[in-house]
Amino acid sequence: MQPIWAVGLMTGTVLDGNIDVALLKTDGETIAEFGRYTLAPYDRSVRDLLEETLAQARRWNFDGEEPAIFAEAEDTLTRAQTQAVLNLVEDAGLSMSEIGIVGFHGQTVLHRAPQLGIPGATRQLGNGRLMAELLGTKVAYDFRSADVRAGGQGAPLAAVYHAALLKGAVQDGSAAVLNLGGVANITWSDGQAVLVAFDTGPANAPINDWMKSHGLGDMDVDGQTAAAGQVNEARLAELLRHPYLTAAYPKSLDRFDFGAAMAEGLDVADGAATLTAFTASAVGKALDLLPQRPHKIFVSGGGRHNPTLMRMLAERGRIEVLPAETLGWRGDAVEAECFAFLAVRVLRNLPISFPTTTGAPAPMTGGRLAG
Repeated sequence: MQPIWAVGLMTGTVLDGNIDVALLKTDGETIAEFGRYTLAPYDRSVRDLLEETLAQARRWNFDGEEPAIFAEAEDTLTRAQTQAVLNLVEDAGLSMSEIGIVGFHGQTVLHRAPQLGIPGATRQLGNGRLMAELLGTKVAYDFRSADVRAGGQGAPLAAVYHAALLKGAVQDGSAAVLNLGGVANITWSDGQAVLVAFDTGPANAPINDWMKSHGLGDMDVDGQTAAAGQVNEARLAELLRHPYLTAAYPKSLDRFDFGAAMAEGLDVADGAATLTAFTASAVGKALDLLPQRPHKIFVSGGGRHNPTLMRMLAERGRIEVLPAETLGWRGDAVEAECFAFLAVRVLRNLPISFPTTTGAPAPMTGGRLAG
């Protein structure tokens, strides 16, 4: 198959108010060209609606009928993200007739990893059929459900794209890709047959929630609050005994599995420092689980803009830490690009999850196709 232009969409669980939108030219196996990328802000009303939807999703917890707000939120976010696609394509000087497919991840409102005797469950809001009708092009969506139904974790899904990026850079297992969104996930490949990925622990979510709970904005800008505090080493040592951190992969997390309550009782700066150190230390523990401990990690996602977190990653993770841009990647665009890449794989009926990434029983195709 010749590479085609695809659009990828991603909105993270930290609800930073933006839709990540990226163009990628790909055949689903290699990357031919990086296209335009943008952050398209949601209206404040949409953001408020999504925050309330997440709150109701946690109370629902997959028990009984879905909250009525899901339908309203799904329609609203689908229309907002459809407009973001149209705007990006126009700004890139293309027409929708030149777009082969759109990868629409949707908004994760709840994710539960499978446990002993309890099947996993995941819910992303996003009406792929409506988007396909509005755009007049194919849309791949609902990327995680088939994997979960088969007994997989449904996450992380970025591994096959991270591996494609690494093929152009490092192929000997000496490096890994770390994404710092609401949750942190890592991908390692030996460049040949072995591909490993899993969620290492939290990333930005508990830090953001800690700042919000103290009326200090949506995030710890530039890690300044954490930098002004002292890590409570006793608290950190206690937190690092959590069994998730040493559990074998595959494994995945919901955005709320590790929360701001981990810092309860600490002052604002010390709490931010301790939460940041926990994220970094959890990554260090994850590196020890890999088939080969890499010498360096290339970091994508919003967390790489936090210099305090990046410094702690190097110190507490005992690793060289480099932003994704070191290799010419666009660190903010990687997740959106990933879903453009996965959409083309859905179109070609190629696997998007694997036993060593999500715990699926075999390499699995997934996603639904509309249009």
